[in-house]
Amino acid sequence: MAHFAKLDSNNIVTQVVVVNNDVLLENGTESEQKGIDFLTELFGGGAWKQTSYNGTIRKNYAGVGFTYDSTRDAFIAEQPYASWTLNETTCKWEPPVACPTDGNIYNWDEANQQWVLARVIVDLSE
Repeated sequence: MAHFAKLDSNNIVTQVVVVNNDVLLENGTESEQKGIDFLTELFGGGAWKQTSYNGTIRKNYAGVGFTYDSTRDAFIAEQPYASWTLNETTCKWEPPVACPTDGNIYNWDEANQQWVLARVIVDLSE
């Protein structure tokens, strides 16, 4: 199944839909344009861009509220915090301090620019 994001006039994703792969086939090869043509006819217009769960198309899977950046040819989530910066390679937002990787769950504290322990994960297998 292929996924397509509908964009508004500001390139904000308003909807994500699934299209059967058979619709995209042209001489045995998938064609994004065939999907766009199908959705334009089905919904009576709109701007559509293909997206993918694994990020192989336009870097990130589009979600409602994401922005399509035509310069980067990428879907970008809303900036979660003012201190986070956009990684130009992945088009994902990154905190100024890396999140601990000790297996626990943390929340970002923007006021103090640090990660705060939210929940300790206990390994009961030992």
